[in-house]
Amino acid sequence: MADSLIETIRRDLGRAQAAALAGRAAAQRRLADAHARHARMEAAAAQVPQRAGDVREQQLTALETAHRESVADTAADAIRAALASAPGSAGDPWSRWQPTPLRRGSVPGPVRIGTVPPGVPALVPFLDWAHVRITGTDRARCDAVLAALLLRTLGCAPPGSVRLTGYDPDQLGGGLAGFAPLSPGGLLTFVGPGGLGRLLDELVDHVRRVNETVLAGEYPSLRAYAEATGRRPEHWRVAVLLGADEPTRHEQAQLARLLRTGVACGVHLILRGLPVDPIVESDVTTLATVSADRFHGMPLTVEGPPAELVTAGCRTIAAQAAEGPEPIAFADLLPDELWTHSSAIGLTAPVGEASDGELVDVSLADYPPHALIGGPSGTGKTNLIYAWMGGLAARYSPAELEFYLLDFKEGVSFARFAPGQRDPSWLPHVRLVGINVNTDREFGVALLHFLSRQLRARAEAAKRHEVTTLAELRAEDPTGHWPRIVAVVDEFQVLLSGRDALAAEAATLLEDLARRGRSQGIHLVLASQDVSGIEALWGRSALVGQFALRMALPKARRILNENNPAAESIPRFHAVINADSGALPGNRIVRVPMASDRESWSGLQLRLWQRRPADVAPPRLFDGDAVPVFPQNRVPTPGGREPVALLGETIDVAGEPARLRLPRAPGRNLAVLGTRLEEACAVLASAGRSLAAQFPDGSARFSVACLDPDAMGPAGDLHAALPEDTEWYDVDTVSELFAETVDDASGTPHFLILYAVDAARSRAAGPQDHLRRILHSGPERHTHVLGWWRGVGRLRDDLGGMGARLDPIGAWVALDVHGGDLATLYPKPGGPSWYPRPWRALYFDRTVHRNAEAIIPYGLS
Repeated sequence: MADSLIETIRRDLGRAQAAALAGRAAAQRRLADAHARHARMEAAAAQVPQRAGDVREQQLTALETAHRESVADTAADAIRAALASAPGSAGDPWSRWQPTPLRRGSVPGPVRIGTVPPGVPALVPFLDWAHVRITGTDRARCDAVLAALLLRTLGCAPPGSVRLTGYDPDQLGGGLAGFAPLSPGGLLTFVGPGGLGRLLDELVDHVRRVNETVLAGEYPSLRAYAEATGRRPEHWRVAVLLGADEPTRHEQAQLARLLRTGVACGVHLILRGLPVDPIVESDVTTLATVSADRFHGMPLTVEGPPAELVTAGCRTIAAQAAEGPEPIAFADLLPDELWTHSSAIGLTAPVGEASDGELVDVSLADYPPHALIGGPSGTGKTNLIYAWMGGLAARYSPAELEFYLLDFKEGVSFARFAPGQRDPSWLPHVRLVGINVNTDREFGVALLHFLSRQLRARAEAAKRHEVTTLAELRAEDPTGHWPRIVAVVDEFQVLLSGRDALAAEAATLLEDLARRGRSQGIHLVLASQDVSGIEALWGRSALVGQFALRMALPKARRILNENNPAAESIPRFHAVINADSGALPGNRIVRVPMASDRESWSGLQLRLWQRRPADVAPPRLFDGDAVPVFPQNRVPTPGGREPVALLGETIDVAGEPARLRLPRAPGRNLAVLGTRLEEACAVLASAGRSLAAQFPDGSARFSVACLDPDAMGPAGDLHAALPEDTEWYDVDTVSELFAETVDDASGTPHFLILYAVDAARSRAAGPQDHLRRILHSGPERHTHVLGWWRGVGRLRDDLGGMGARLDPIGAWVALDVHGGDLATLYPKPGGPSWYPRPWRALYFDRTVHRNAEAIIPYGLS
């Protein structure tokens, strides 16, 4: 239906243009008829006898009045029709002339070369309509007609779409000297004396190629092709033949072929002084003769452009051509109807257009399964991702496609896909957005683990249904939720940087997903702006080989094959699309529309958001620069089997709280280790608040001891937030707390929240002995210590010094403590791979973890 509507609109536009041309011609004929009637009436009046002088004067007056009115009405009609059919640079006076290119795919109309009485524009159809022969005895007037015809034609056509060739043996190109600025860009070339035959041969060969490979019997002409498709696959070729010598028989034959067939294939001739065989002329319907003296029998006032305007206009057109054509609008990448495609066998959407105006589709399927995007900063990498995502999101519903987005550079390129303060809408297909994660490789690894779990679940479902591909699984299980998953990781090389356990784990996960993800509809899109990002992959042939789809932006290196230099020469806002692992024959050069600016994107996102299914929730937004807020809604409900303390937010896809279970079992104590006071206080505050919420009836006992003057404020805030009977201790009274707790056998849950507990050692030996016994035997009586020690050594001293067993500490949170210092608390030799950074912590619970996990302490409130 959409195609039919487009075809109807194009047909109506063609009819309207034809009607305008016909109206102009009819108006000009009426004007000529009016002049003829006036002449006949004057002749008749001259024959009236002298004796009827008064009557003759009355008749002449009436005839003159009628003639003036007729001419005025007819001239006004003609002028209106001419202006309508030659707008902008096709007909504007030279005083305000400037290039006004038509939309690509449009058919140019006639152009103005002068006026005929009384001021009606004289219009000549040219591109896609006719060849033009200029006649006249006054060379200057002929040159003016030629200059007007060429400059207006160049101004109407899209920059660079008209290629001129000049054959001017008498003046050696001087007749086209004003158009010389077109030469450096290849828009104007000259053929010297004796080169006419070679030029005609080349043009004839061009016509043959267009007929065979472009029109191919499907369209009668390039004009029909453009009207039907809205794009033009070939440039116009205009040969200006200012001949002198008589053409040879071969040249006459080639000239005849071009006069008959050239217009249909976009080849036009402008002839002046080159004789045409009368037999050929009588047989050709596409040759328009324009006299520099008269136009359709009326005197012609030639309007040649000023010389300086020709030069300036050609410079402007050449500069515009060098910049490349204006890209199509982002909206042109979108389908007429949203969410009509199925992703069962793959995902396909356009990212831009080729030089011929054809949209270039990019696919993810069984082949190619994954994509690699590269380009230096400022070349449009993010814009390319937006264009592709927009085309996919408009074609496939959230039930068919899900996005997981991760940006390792310091930026918020993907933030707009999640709801924000400025724009509450979100892209319904997006399930996860990670921004500002350049220092959080753990989050990238967490995403890869999540995708691996998705892959495993799909593989198990495929095994149950005895199928091997996603398309087969969807056919066998039509009620299941099996969308294709696209994970976009920008600056992915951060994941693989360094020679540590995290990088090795990321590489292993990436290789497995790249190898097995294709059959289960999980696709990876890895992007990098630096060559180091690509070099991080070399040496991993099992990984690189899976990324058959390559998208190289200007000056991108090592994205394509070593013998494929296409990215070195493309201009800005272009990309090389290659679905053949970067091999040279697979190149397609596309111009990408502006898709990343908020104005272009927001309209589409709003439409999709308004159509979102009721069961689609907003995406999870992970901002590495943001401190998470304590999640009151995630606190366990009262009456649970065992208390659970929340310590911070895990760095994973779900953003779940890091939980510490506190059953009546040995070692169920927590040690917060490090010197960063604010973060240590935040961990203890989260633990205390979450535990207190599970005992609203006062069935648990809380004690807060602060032994560091700098922590008095945060500790006091927590004390105020806990139950009213919460006990408060300081450095002078903490010994009393330890003494009365060490032998407590009541069985009532008792939580000791201790700030800078290592400071108690400076008071006397007794507190350490009591604390040590509480740590060892307290958890079995439901007495748990949640304490902050300002170093691993201080904790060890409180537990008995060198050689002491650290079993009483079943869980710990490390802040600014290096992994090697945690070796005594970690089950693997050498300690965990951990590099401290602000507002991040490493959490390990020996009853839960095989490896420690990074968490983010909740912000103090």
